[in-house]
Amino acid sequence: MKQTSFTPFTIILLTLLILSLLVSLGLVLYRYRSTTVLLEYARQQISAQALTIRTLEQDLLQAKENINALMGALTEEQHRMFVFDEQIKAITGVVGTLDKLSKTDPELLKKYSKVYFLNENYAPATLAALDAAYLYPEDTPEYIHSQALPFLRDLLQSAHGNGVELRIISAYRSFDEQISIKSGYKFIYGAGTANQFSADQGYSEHQLGTTIDFTTPETGTLSSGFKKTPAYTWLLDHAHEYGFVLSYPEKNTYYTFEPWHWRFVGVALAIELHAKNIHFYDMDQRDIDAYLISIFDPNKN
Repeated sequence: MKQTSFTPFTIILLTLLILSLLVSLGLVLYRYRSTTVLLEYARQQISAQALTIRTLEQDLLQAKENINALMGALTEEQHRMFVFDEQIKAITGVVGTLDKLSKTDPELLKKYSKVYFLNENYAPATLAALDAAYLYPEDTPEYIHSQALPFLRDLLQSAHGNGVELRIISAYRSFDEQISIKSGYKFIYGAGTANQFSADQGYSEHQLGTTIDFTTPETGTLSSGFKKTPAYTWLLDHAHEYGFVLSYPEKNTYYTFEPWHWRFVGVALAIELHAKNIHFYDMDQRDIDAYLISIFDPNKN
């Protein structure tokens, strides 16, 4: 058998090849190990991050639960605050109502004709002089409750705008003035007859300062003939819009029919009476008293 002989050069080449293979294998093993270490590190990092994420998810869930609890508490607190605010508003409204009532004369809506009594010391809080152009006669001063004056002025101007000329014969009368007037009527007509159309002192609506006796330039002095005038018809149709009502209509049980005698009771009550076709003295006093707070409120219709 023939033996293969290697030359030194061949041996060197083989040696170098083997060394190259060993180096390459070492590099591969090194890279493999390095990659394995990196992969393990990455796996550990991913595992740690996954744990962190789960922890964060749990924290987020807990935070959501806390937020929901806080929102529930906030909603409940807002509801309590709303209820409290409404209570404050109600209390404020009551206080405002009581304050307004405390500043409003409680006598203004009482039934004085043979029912309630005004003593000799009673007088309206403030009186205002009426424009002489609306008086009959013009040289006799007349006064009205100052807060009722704007309503009367609007009524007179509206009537004038509709071709109706109203004049005022009588407005506010004091206790003593009513004594004098009633005494004069008794002397002329006798007590029995006078009592049918004239109130005793303390029972006259005129003492309130919110009552007017109307006439026209043609009618002149107080007369049942006022009923037949366009002015009376206009008052029946429109006086309630300005807060005035006829105190003693036909067939009333207090005094004889007085078409000239109109009392200011406030727009709200006057409109209510007109809508129901009833008269002031036909209404229960407790129901009337409910309108006292709005007696000087303007007509918002």
